[in-house]
Amino acid sequence: MECILFRHGIALDQKDWDGQEAHRPLTPEGKRKTRKALAGLRQLGINPTHIFSSPFARALQTARLAQQVFGTSDEIQVQDALRPDAPPDELMGIIATLPDDACAIFVGHEPHLGATASIMLFGKASGGLSLKKSGGGSVNFDGKPKAGRGTLNWWLAPSQLRSLG
Repeated sequence: MECILFRHGIALDQKDWDGQEAHRPLTPEGKRKTRKALAGLRQLGINPTHIFSSPFARALQTARLAQQVFGTSDEIQVQDALRPDAPPDELMGIIATLPDDACAIFVGHEPHLGATASIMLFGKASGGLSLKKSGGGSVNFDGKPKAGRGTLNWWLAPSQLRSLG
């Protein structure tokens, strides 16, 4: 199973947004750069079978862009486990329900995604792994997914993904 952790694109700055944090959207530049980064994922041979997203607007917009770039009409599965304030280990329960041959994209936020990756790889949340906006990482599981049993395939900055796209 391959798990792609992907951070949402560039959103409106908090100081320029008067609404609720959960409704803060992507900027036009954020949409453009995210599309290019997702095209880079496609060039890496990523073919998602599942797309999961945080319920926050900027993550959902990013997940919809992934649907477009990958040409899939599969439903985006909104998960509270991808909220920025969710316990990072909560996502492991969702991952464990996926088929062995799944390729799932998880669209979320930092520092949550980095902490989740460290649980997947090392068995506990730790610092050091973080994704810039529209950046991504790939973790594989052979057999049943368990904390600390993941293998890191790659961890790419958005500029690297865009250059591939």
